[in-house]
Amino acid sequence: MLYHRRLRTIVFSLVLTLALIAATVPAVWAQGVTHVVQRGDTLYSIARRYGVTVQSLVQANGILNPNLIYVGQRLSIPGATAPAPTPTPPPATGVVHVVAPGETLTRIALRYGVTVYAIVSANNLANPNLISVGQRLTIPGGAPPGPAPTPAPTPGPILSGFQLGGQAHALTYAEQMRHAGMSWVKFQVAYSPGASASAAHDLIQQGHAAGFKVLLSLTGRDKNPASIDFAGFISFVTEVAQGGPDAIEVWNEANIDREWPAGQISPTAYVQQLLAPAYRAIKAVNPAIVVISGALAPTGYFGGRCTGAGCDDAPYLAAMRAAGATSSMDCVGVHYNEGILPPSQTSGDPRGNPTHYTRYFWTMVNTYYNALGGQRPLCFTELGYLSPEDYGTLPAAFSWAANTTIAQHAAWLAQAAQLARSSGKVRLLIVYNVDFTEWGGDDPQAGYAILRRDGSCPACETLHTVMH
Repeated sequence: MLYHRRLRTIVFSLVLTLALIAATVPAVWAQGVTHVVQRGDTLYSIARRYGVTVQSLVQANGILNPNLIYVGQRLSIPGATAPAPTPTPPPATGVVHVVAPGETLTRIALRYGVTVYAIVSANNLANPNLISVGQRLTIPGGAPPGPAPTPAPTPGPILSGFQLGGQAHALTYAEQMRHAGMSWVKFQVAYSPGASASAAHDLIQQGHAAGFKVLLSLTGRDKNPASIDFAGFISFVTEVAQGGPDAIEVWNEANIDREWPAGQISPTAYVQQLLAPAYRAIKAVNPAIVVISGALAPTGYFGGRCTGAGCDDAPYLAAMRAAGATSSMDCVGVHYNEGILPPSQTSGDPRGNPTHYTRYFWTMVNTYYNALGGQRPLCFTELGYLSPEDYGTLPAAFSWAANTTIAQHAAWLAQAAQLARSSGKVRLLIVYNVDFTEWGGDDPQAGYAILRRDGSCPACETLHTVMH
């Protein structure tokens, strides 16, 4: 009898337990509603399909990480009475993309006319910046891409109107830049033999994500170089172009030995061995990328001559034109960052050689524009005014700017933007710079920054007035 009472107790307990389980297990199991995860599924897309929440899926299936589900996994759909019909998969043609070297999700999305988010969701990508060559990506709703575009048969100015931007280390001050009327950001990328373009691609994505057009200035990593690997640089340029920048500046200040091998400085070599091959490579990737010639160091140091030891920029430009440069650029790169007078002024510089064209904004504009016969517009890839007001004493080489105030710095930048826009000769002006903090040594870059030491930005307000 004792045995039978114990048996009845055990049976009763088992029945009660099963009843409790039945009360707590979602009814979906009893109804057989399960979903088998397909390629491209996410918890969000599954939840939307069945009219439930992502949280209910997580709880019903004991999912620890909602971003980690796998093809073939069986998921309980709580609260659903019947599964929705399985959608017909899109045709294979044109909806699976194999990642090629140098590609980014931004570029792939643009190619297929979809969003980056759509690709991330369709492929369960945990990190949109980490895709690998050969990876197969589902392109949801993407039509097969058309044939690769044919490069433009003849070069010409692609930029229209006048546009403003700023050179930055990062986009920490994107809101201030937009307030100032900037639609471009410039990043400088240093090339060395064997360098990967991945860092450049990251910068392009950052700029585009913040709503800016991106100019990449590609220059050599090593200062006072002994040689330049031209073939390696062209390969690097091609990879950079595949990342989808809006403009590329080809090299930097090639007329001085800090940037080009001493004794080998030659505008003809720059055009034929660097600019022209880079132009062809960039346009083969995307004809819409603006190619800007490498801005020169504005100087009269070489007495109006051009030699292997160095060149003044005016004769260098004339020799570039003779070497066919106008067929290998969309815009002429210009640097102007040594002014100590308002940009409207064309005389009165108190320094030596006060009539030299590099002293004044207008003579720089006219010298560069006329040197190329007016065949290409100008792109100021650096334009800045140096004020040490909130930093202290300038190094001797920059003592000429000792008396420039922050108020002048802000006013002159705005006036330069206004004059550049009205000139009809300038398409792009990049303010040098937005956020640099380097001070001391022989290059006081922070003194050029529109974000001043106390975090204020007087130039943002003066530029806003001009650009809006």
